[in-house]
Amino acid sequence: MGTQDPSEVIAMLNEDIKGEHAAIVQYLRHAYAMEEGELACEIEAIARDEMRHLDWLSEKVAELGGDPTLERGDMTLGGDSITQWMERNVGLEQDAIALYEQHIAAIEDPKIKRLLRRIVSDEEAHRHDFEHFVEKTRQTGMKPVAPLEKPAGKPTKMADMLNWGVRHEYTVILQYLYHSFVTPNEEVSEEMQDQAINEMQHLGWLAEELTESGGVPDIEETGVDQSRDTADMLRADIAVEREVTREYTRQIDEVDDPDLKRLITRIRDNEIYHDEVFSDLLDELSE
Repeated sequence: MGTQDPSEVIAMLNEDIKGEHAAIVQYLRHAYAMEEGELACEIEAIARDEMRHLDWLSEKVAELGGDPTLERGDMTLGGDSITQWMERNVGLEQDAIALYEQHIAAIEDPKIKRLLRRIVSDEEAHRHDFEHFVEKTRQTGMKPVAPLEKPAGKPTKMADMLNWGVRHEYTVILQYLYHSFVTPNEEVSEEMQDQAINEMQHLGWLAEELTESGGVPDIEETGVDQSRDTADMLRADIAVEREVTREYTRQIDEVDDPDLKRLITRIRDNEIYHDEVFSDLLDELSE
């Protein structure tokens, strides 16, 4: 690292993490509110790229002895048309590139500079993609199938139920990723990454179900456990899995729609599997 204070580098990387976090949620919100098809899939693929960047940056912060931030940067969701959404995304990519360029100039470590240049290459490709999407949606007149802002009035019981799941899934995605970054146990880290990916699937399924009924996914976290001891984090993860299993089981009994009942049952069964995996890992630590 030379003579540069690691805390300065950690602070810059955490700013980058906030931006990636905002981009992930913004792009997913846009994709969920669009008609299913090629464009929505392409935007979700860009969100996965941003998730990969967040992963790389957070691991680097942990390697430097820092704490990867869970904060999310500012989003610019708005607009009445999908074309306006895509213009917002072009702007978000431009801002990200500018910030990365500043940090590349300010950071001394050649390996970190190389990582940031790698990320900039992706962001430049994303900016080009969104510029193309601006023109494409302008020509086709593509319209949203769901709002970005919550509709006025009291939400339906189903919307409340689905958004409970959305908030839970988003929270545990952040929790499992954070635990994967800070644990020194490689097996636990790998399992946390795998289960976070599964929880991301759950988030998508629930958000799509919600937007199909005219609702708006409430992608907000409800409290992330930030334990740094591996046993403590596993206990926290087991506890949250058991809580959500009980809630999804209750919902299954209340839901009449057979397709929704099957979806929630599938998610509930995945959560039971997570509980068992984490419990096995905790037992191995105790041996």
